[in-house]
Amino acid sequence: MKIGLLSDTHSYLDPKVFEYFGEVDEIWHAGDFGVADIADKLAAFRPLRGVYGNIDENTAIERRFPLDLRFEVAGLRVFMTHIGGYPGRYNLRTKKLLVADPPDLFISGHSHILKVMPDHHLNLLHINPGAAGREGFHQIRTITRFEIIAGKVANLQIIELGSKF
Repeated sequence: MKIGLLSDTHSYLDPKVFEYFGEVDEIWHAGDFGVADIADKLAAFRPLRGVYGNIDENTAIERRFPLDLRFEVAGLRVFMTHIGGYPGRYNLRTKKLLVADPPDLFISGHSHILKVMPDHHLNLLHINPGAAGREGFHQIRTITRFEIIAGKVANLQIIELGSKF
């Protein structure tokens, strides 16, 4: 199973995303779509899973996607939310959810900082794909791509889309 993961598009979808996600089975978006058109284009291209982010509140995106999403695919238990933090620095709400039912993979966005790091205490992997859009303090737009093999994340690739300018 091949996954394309992105976040924080903030109403801008780089056409290169479709090239890089050309062979994925699903696309996952960790929030801050910006406009529903982004979700529509991604969903028309590949099956889409996502959560809404703080800029998506009170919009069609919030009505279409949940705040938190738990699912299992190819033996991998996944928990995705937009604002969650990262190992050692989870926000309180997310920490309670992770401790109560630790997934294999925890995905969040929001910070615009690409991070891939293990949480040895909860025995999970955390991925924040960074920001794919042009809004925010980041300089380089990023997405990630990976495979799920035997219930584990494998062959993770970090893809730079270029400058946000």
